[in-house]
Amino acid sequence: MTLIGMLHHREDPKNVKKSYAYATVAKAEGIDFFYFTPRKVNIKEQKILGKAYENGEWIEKEFPFPDAIYNASYPVSDKAEQIFDYLSKRIPFTSHSIGDKLSVYNRINQAKEFEQYLIPFYKITDVQIVFHMIKLYGKVIIKPLSGHQGGGIVFIEEYGENHYKINETGVRSIINKKQLVDFISLKIKEKGYLVQQFISCQIKSGHVFDFRLHLQKNGEGKWVITSIFPRIGRFGSITANMGSGGYSTYLDSFLKIEFDDSWYDMKRYLEQFALSFSNHFDSLYDSVSLDELGIDVGIDENQKLWLFEVNWRPGPPVIYKLELDVARNTILYAKYLSDTRKHKLDNTTDKF
Repeated sequence: MTLIGMLHHREDPKNVKKSYAYATVAKAEGIDFFYFTPRKVNIKEQKILGKAYENGEWIEKEFPFPDAIYNASYPVSDKAEQIFDYLSKRIPFTSHSIGDKLSVYNRINQAKEFEQYLIPFYKITDVQIVFHMIKLYGKVIIKPLSGHQGGGIVFIEEYGENHYKINETGVRSIINKKQLVDFISLKIKEKGYLVQQFISCQIKSGHVFDFRLHLQKNGEGKWVITSIFPRIGRFGSITANMGSGGYSTYLDSFLKIEFDDSWYDMKRYLEQFALSFSNHFDSLYDSVSLDELGIDVGIDENQKLWLFEVNWRPGPPVIYKLELDVARNTILYAKYLSDTRKHKLDNTTDKF
């Protein structure tokens, strides 16, 4: 029987809400499952002191090294990172980082196939890059290279001669050129930022919106759509991110209201883009195979699709109750990785 381990930095699985969903799904699929942390790995003995969910509680037990590992979080210390590295060289991990926003953009841009969906942007190395982009497009946003949930995004727009409108997390102001220079200089010192053309995607009410395309690999190692849902920003916001006060609703209802008779064509367009892009993007990583993507796209007033961002380890909104769907895909994909590895090892042994 396949044994899958869930690797996380938190000691108690009760503090990791999704751990119960993964344990439940694994049991339903006839797969042995346990939860563990780097601190409980005994490399010398090739054993792990983990926790299995039995009769309504997490029971600590000793386990052999698993057949595959769902690495559910980052290592939080140098020692933990050493354990992660040791295990990942010997056991298939489900998840692999895609890199920061700039490296993702460059991969897609260099591959050409999906470059028409990219929004022009540059890493901010000096303030003149921002002013060059403002001159080109009139409206830009700046955001952290490694930010998430819409944090740190600032909207900048030309406003008369040597003045600019800015919107930072809903706080609006008008500043002069010197103030903008100082503002950008401070951002550069804080951490890596990029500047990007601002693309307006608004629904009929004037709220900004985008779509999250959530995809995973399944038990056959193939990309499947877990969910597609719209995200609508609060009025006056420049982003539709759920973490910035945005909200969601059901896809079909939203499309029927916003796209009228062409709603089904738009739904099919989003589905086809989601699958074709995921397969293409996965192929851009030579050394690893990706397992899960959250692709954020917008549709402008001309119904042109724009690729806003590609995220690693996205989370579905609460409204969809998809915890078990997400867990099932992950568990079955982990089993697929285990079976594939065993098949390769068997073939190698047969040759000798």
